[in-house]
Amino acid sequence: MATIALDQAPPSDTPAAPRLDYKSHPLTKFLFALILIGGLVYAGWSVMNDTQGVGEELALGVFAFLALALLIALAFEFVNGFHDTANAVATVIYTNSMPAHVAVVWSGFFNFLGVMLSSGAVAYAIITLLPVDLILNVGSSAGFAMIFALLFAAVLWNLATWYVGLPNSSSHTLIGSVLGVGFANQLISAGSRGGTAGVDWSQAQKVLTGLWMAPLIGFGAALLLLLVMRLVVRSPKLYTAPEGNAPPPLGIRALLIGTCTAVSFTHGSNDGQKGMGLIMLILIGCAPTAYALNRTLPASATPAFVQTANVATAAFDSRGGPDMTAPEARERLTRALQERKATAPEVFGALESLSRDLTRQVSQYGSLGGVPAEATPNVRNDMYLVLDTAKLVLKKPEGFTPGQVAAIKSYQESLEAGTRFIPPWVKVVVAIALGLGTMVGWKRIVITVGERIGKQHMTYGMGATAELVAAGTILAADRFGLPVSTTHILSSGVAGASVASGHGLQARTIAQLAAAWLLTLPVAMALSGGLYWVMLQVVHAVGAH
Repeated sequence: MATIALDQAPPSDTPAAPRLDYKSHPLTKFLFALILIGGLVYAGWSVMNDTQGVGEELALGVFAFLALALLIALAFEFVNGFHDTANAVATVIYTNSMPAHVAVVWSGFFNFLGVMLSSGAVAYAIITLLPVDLILNVGSSAGFAMIFALLFAAVLWNLATWYVGLPNSSSHTLIGSVLGVGFANQLISAGSRGGTAGVDWSQAQKVLTGLWMAPLIGFGAALLLLLVMRLVVRSPKLYTAPEGNAPPPLGIRALLIGTCTAVSFTHGSNDGQKGMGLIMLILIGCAPTAYALNRTLPASATPAFVQTANVATAAFDSRGGPDMTAPEARERLTRALQERKATAPEVFGALESLSRDLTRQVSQYGSLGGVPAEATPNVRNDMYLVLDTAKLVLKKPEGFTPGQVAAIKSYQESLEAGTRFIPPWVKVVVAIALGLGTMVGWKRIVITVGERIGKQHMTYGMGATAELVAAGTILAADRFGLPVSTTHILSSGVAGASVASGHGLQARTIAQLAAAWLLTLPVAMALSGGLYWVMLQVVHAVGAH
């Protein structure tokens, strides 16, 4: 752990390095361990309860495999906690607004709340980057190799950048890992020709746009906000550094604690969902009967689903296309998603045929909760194929009337409600992992953000503007279901506020941050793609399928 030496106390009227070497009380460690173990036990009990509730008995080996996969996914969220959330507490620590040991607990609690109150819209945004064949066959050996490879790659790179104290983005890392697996899967499956077809580059472009824009938004918005504040808010105290170890005036202190709280809460609401999406993939692969479909939807919702499906099916039928059997339709829609092309008449014929078959099955069973175990994987995959192909169709909705477009969108919402859901216990365990991770290993990143970006000590106004920009940007990203980097926004926000204050930047740190930003995507892709290939070789060697 990096520490700051305080051999000689500075004069009381000059900024002092904050105390970061608080010792944990034994009771605190006991409570930490109790909450951690309690969360894991709760997860295990929930899985057993959910599977038994639908008559799905997990073999001991499958349960052990599921437990290992969940532990790795929660480890990613734990590392995310102490890697990313240090950004939220750096400003309150370096402005003496809160002692370090109080700040990390405070931030951890609001990260927990952020996860618990999240909408779930971001959870599947990254998942849609994965290859279609791996999502449809997530329970296969290749599917599990995919999940383990991308999780291991993300955790390894996060730990490496944390060790050297670089505020690297966990979102950036995870997206790179997902893209690496997708690219490697296509190269392995079809050779180098057309290799990029394994990645949905239209969705990747949407996600990556947020990542490359994040540093620019953070820097520019924080710089502009601080300059505006200087014109509007004339309090000189707001633009000065702390005096010694004295806390700021009450109003400024409340502002800084409020912005820290907002960043912690929004970080939890956005980053926690990424772990949820990965955990749902794991659960669908190991226990499809319990988790592949949203069995909590009541039977009373079935008539509305059937009506919506019939209207959308008629819209697909209006575009022509041959009738197909269900297997033929599945094959055609899978190919359309892999190629990202959904304009051929055969695609509309496949959509009409599979939608009609899907509606018949749901009507026959009465509700999603009534779908038998043996039919669950097919129903889920059919809903996924129709949903994502319909989204692809509506990117170029020429040939549909406004009423038909509205009907297809309503159908999509019904399909999403049936396949994209987060059980409450998944939210709880992810919230625990992220919240507890906040309280461990935070010093390295805190020191970088607090001391090594600007050339002079952080002022109250700098801390407040950087965090206001970060919180506002993350809230906007949540609204549109986009993953975004807290780290990129806040660290660049500190840099922008430092420039606006006339303090200047430390070139070495800025160069290191830029290098981490540039290297994360290719390194994560190479790590995950390489791990995926190695794991597939192991699977083939032992004869697993």
